[in-house]
Amino acid sequence: MQFHMQETMSKGLKAEVNEQLDVSALFKGRQDVYRTGPLHVSLQVAGHEGFIEVDGKLAVDLELACSRCLEPVHDHIVIPFSEKFKAATSVVESDEFTEEEISDFIEVKADRLDMKPYVEEALQLFMPFAPLCSDDCNGLCPNCGQNLNEHSCSCDTAKVDVRFAALKDLFKE
Repeated sequence: MQFHMQETMSKGLKAEVNEQLDVSALFKGRQDVYRTGPLHVSLQVAGHEGFIEVDGKLAVDLELACSRCLEPVHDHIVIPFSEKFKAATSVVESDEFTEEEISDFIEVKADRLDMKPYVEEALQLFMPFAPLCSDDCNGLCPNCGQNLNEHSCSCDTAKVDVRFAALKDLFKE
């Protein structure tokens, strides 16, 4: 997934990238990610005058911890990928793009464009924030840790406003 910057831009080369990457090292040490499959990369690379445009999608199968009950959640994530790269020395025509669009370009200082770090970054940014095994997951009991989806517990779960905690035993005889 490396491209020679000047050659791709000057010749207007087009290429397709269809690869699988092992991304398990990205999630090493993370306890919320139980297992990862390979990252399927499907990108179209097109060289233009002064910049390289990369579009496509990334797909991965993950096994994550439910954010409420910690049971495994199987998830298939498809990530849209679209970036524009320019060489540090190239100048993008300001007639063609607005100032805001020019700021969207990623500047590459090396002679070769390595797509792997950008693909890995996109995967990490699109990770689900709080995966759930189901929308009505009851989670774990905060007192005893029982999975409330499987069994109920006999813990006292009455909510007491801390401002009135001293008054809760006032009328007990």
